[in-house]
Amino acid sequence: DIVIVAGDLSWGMTMEEAMPDLLKIASFGGKIVICKGNHDYWWKSVSKVREALPKNVYVLQNDAARIEDYVFCGTRGWRQPERGKMLPEEDEKILLREQQRMTLALESAKKMEDEKSRLIAVMHYPPTNARLDDSEFTKMFAESGVNAVIFGLLHGKTRKLLQYKKGKTNYYLTSCDQVGNRLVRIY
Repeated sequence: DIVIVAGDLSWGMTMEEAMPDLLKIASFGGKIVICKGNHDYWWKSVSKVREALPKNVYVLQNDAARIEDYVFCGTRGWRQPERGKMLPEEDEKILLREQQRMTLALESAKKMEDEKSRLIAVMHYPPTNARLDDSEFTKMFAESGVNAVIFGLLHGKTRKLLQYKKGKTNYYLTSCDQVGNRLVRIY
């Protein structure tokens, strides 16, 4: 199996504090794909994260990885503006930077794709606002032929849709408290 964890991997503040949680995730068996979440304060450098983890863990940060017939790409993402509202200037800067990072990740993924592969984008933040309006992320996914988008972050009863489709792309909310800490089958 391939297990995808869309961020918020550990409450640890340093790599040393996070390692027990990361090794627990790595022990799930199979291959593990992870990306950074907004609470992963221990994550200082992607190269250090990759060095610290076993070979069965694939770390995404603005890039891509191919596992069998699946190509995974990803970045953390950022919150989307709600309809009729503007983000604060600092949030807008971060959102624009994360959009550029997803562009880099998709470019990296395109180099790994072939006619058999399925393209899966992974991000911590939802790629849409609460009304599921199109965003720069959803436009990129449609243009790049992304088959599925996996995201987390949302807590409580903020979304009723755990899975939805926009165009040809399937979207999956996999936040642990939304899915009862159960795995969500994508393929």
